[in-house]
Amino acid sequence: MEIIILVVLALITVLLVVLIFMSMKQGGSPQQLERLGSELRRDVDSSVSNMGQLISSNMSERLGTLEQRISTLETNNEQKLEQMRETMAKRLFYIQEDNNKKLDEMRATVDERLQKSLEGKISESFKTVSEQLAAVYKGIGEMQSIAAGVGDLKKVLSNVKTRGILGEIQLGAILSEILTPEQYDTEAVTVPGSREHVEFAIKLPAGGEGGHIYLPIDSKFPGNTYGALQDAYESGDPDAVKAARKALEAALKKSAKDIRDKYVSPPHTTNFGIMFLPFEGLYAEAVNLGMVETLQRDYSISIAGPSTMAAILSSLQMGFQTLQIQKRSNEVWQLLASVKQEFEGFEKVLTNAQTRIRQLDDEMDKLVGARTKAIRKSLENVDISHISDGQNG
Repeated sequence: MEIIILVVLALITVLLVVLIFMSMKQGGSPQQLERLGSELRRDVDSSVSNMGQLISSNMSERLGTLEQRISTLETNNEQKLEQMRETMAKRLFYIQEDNNKKLDEMRATVDERLQKSLEGKISESFKTVSEQLAAVYKGIGEMQSIAAGVGDLKKVLSNVKTRGILGEIQLGAILSEILTPEQYDTEAVTVPGSREHVEFAIKLPAGGEGGHIYLPIDSKFPGNTYGALQDAYESGDPDAVKAARKALEAALKKSAKDIRDKYVSPPHTTNFGIMFLPFEGLYAEAVNLGMVETLQRDYSISIAGPSTMAAILSSLQMGFQTLQIQKRSNEVWQLLASVKQEFEGFEKVLTNAQTRIRQLDDEMDKLVGARTKAIRKSLENVDISHISDGQNG
């Protein structure tokens, strides 16, 4: 509004200046001009006053209208806010009810699943416990069976003949696992003219083609003496242990002497034999007693347990393979010698063929050169133009 008033005053001032200028131009006197200026001032003051009143009244009306609008807007905002509060309260109430329902459903689902899971785990636990109890009962039954079997085994091992058969079976299983049937004999007579048969004898290559000598192997198991030593260990009596060890040493020496006298007979056999002890515990006791060196020195007998016997047989098998490779290598050398002779003849044939090919090549060069020159001389006398004229006619 102030801008409008300033614009109006500026227009009135411009109008006053124009009127004064026109009066001066028409020759008006200063009194007239002064009077005219006074009238114009009154008019301007009156106009300004009227305009101010008009503006004031207009502003009052507008302010009243603005106040009414603001009051109406506040009222409407309060109503809308109240409606929004009511709507939000209703929605929150509905959401709360819905959440409570879902929480109840979730609780029911979780309770149901927990119940099922708990029942399943309890059932599985009872099942596992039942299976373990059944396994325990089964194990107890098996232990009872084993105990009965151990008793039977003690009865079996108490029989000297049965113990010998057991050691023989174990030795035969080790031999069949490592060696081929052609590399050893069973129940072999190693001494010519003797009626004694050794349990097993390995064939070692010797002499001419296909010749061999025997390596006698016999199984021994002084079960009673070894059992007495174990009982002495359990009793903790040093004297009993010492006596049992001496008894075992005497039994091993007797067995070694028996093998040497019955089965070792160079040059038909090796100058030593092997005594097989079917249990590692028995072999360990023999080693602790120093029987390895004693039996080798006094009776030319080596002792071996199951693992040691397997190692010895593996070494022998490697020796057999080495011997076989040597035989094959001789055959290979013979084959190479024959191939060498054949290759020398083949080289001569190739040399002769190469010479003939060179001679043929030279003859072809001569033949091609002479014939080519003769054909060219003959063709030079031929006039091609006559041929082309005849074709055009």
